[in-house]
This record gives sequence, structure tokens and C-alpha cells, in this order.
Amino acid sequence: MHKWSATAAAVVALAVSLYNFAVLQRQPNVDMALPHLFRLEKSGNGVRFYVQPTVSTRFKSENVEVIRDARLRLTPTDSASSSKQPLFYWRQSVTWYYDPETDTVNNRWSSDPAPFLVSQDKPEQPSFDFLADNWMYRAGRYEGSLELLRSGDHPPLVESFCLIISEAAVNELKNPQPPNQTIRFFRNDLPKFASSGKSSNCYRRDTD
Repeated sequence: MHKWSATAAAVVALAVSLYNFAVLQRQPNVDMALPHLFRLEKSGNGVRFYVQPTVSTRFKSENVEVIRDARLRLTPTDSASSSKQPLFYWRQSVTWYYDPETDTVNNRWSSDPAPFLVSQDKPEQPSFDFLADNWMYRAGRYEGSLELLRSGDHPPLVESFCLIISEAAVNELKNPQPPNQTIRFFRNDLPKFASSGKSSNCYRRDTD
């Protein structure tokens, strides 16, 4: 009986070890979540779009995921549909800081547009700075998506969103007051729009 018990325990231990090894070796399941806040800005003859998603893995794994590139798409619809579609590119990644002298939130360079790693021990929250030249926002609704390209033959991570820009928001973007406060905030969790029904989860200017 003792011999059989020892054999059974060894088999169970082997099975557990094989299972743990398989779990650790499998590819990580990567998720991306969009923030509640986007930042929009006029930049010369173009516009900048700032977004800081959270990229993480949900399962324990010794492997890491490589995010090769980031792409932003924004398609004008409804009243903005006559506007041409902007061509955004990942200009750089930035970090945000508060400047008490000007009472503004500003950004500084953080990293070049380069691949980055994601593992369970190290989720990422890159703050992407996208730029579209020779284009300006018009009032209306936009359908957008953020796409992160992954290594190998893994499908990209894609999150879609909608953005509503009012006439007042366009005027503020074109002619910010005071002039040094050029960035405007758009959120998708504003309580005053939660009960509006249609498009209640779209990103809108926080002061609309």
C-alpha cells in the first residue's frame, strides 16, 4: 500500500509540474484598455492626438509580448463627413507633468516610437503622441480606433471609440485662451452625458 501511495503521489506531482510548465510557456494573453481621457491639440498646420492605453497580460507566463507599432485612425462621420480623413502617425511617446507656474499640464519626450515589451510583471501604459499634418478638426462625430501591432503572426490589438467635437471645442482648439493652454481634454465618463441615450459613451470635451 505504501508503495502504491508513493507512486500515485509521484504521478500527481509530475502532472502538476507538467501543467505548470505548460502554463508558463504558453503565449501571454494580452489585453488593451482605453483610458477615460483623450487629449487633443492644434500643432502648427496639423493636430496632435494623445492617448494612454493600458496594455497587460491576464495569465502567468514566462514569455513576453512585443508590441511593434501603434496606429491611430479617425474617420469623420455625420456633419464632419465632408472633412478629409486625417493620416496620423506615431510621433513619439511622452510623459505628463503639472507646471504650477502656469497652472497647466504639459508633456515632455519620453521615448522614440519603438517596439516595447509587455509581461505579467510589467504592464505598460505608454502615452502615445500621434500627429496628423495639414488637417484640422471640424465639428461633428468621429469613429476612431487604436491598433497595436504584435510580433509574429499574432493578430493586432484593436480598440474602437467614438469622438464628438462641438463647434465650441473646435474654436478652442483653433484659438486657445489663454494662448499657452493649447491642449483640450475629452472624456467618455462625464455624468452629464451618461443619461443622454445615443452616443452617451463617446468622448466629449470636458467643458461642453
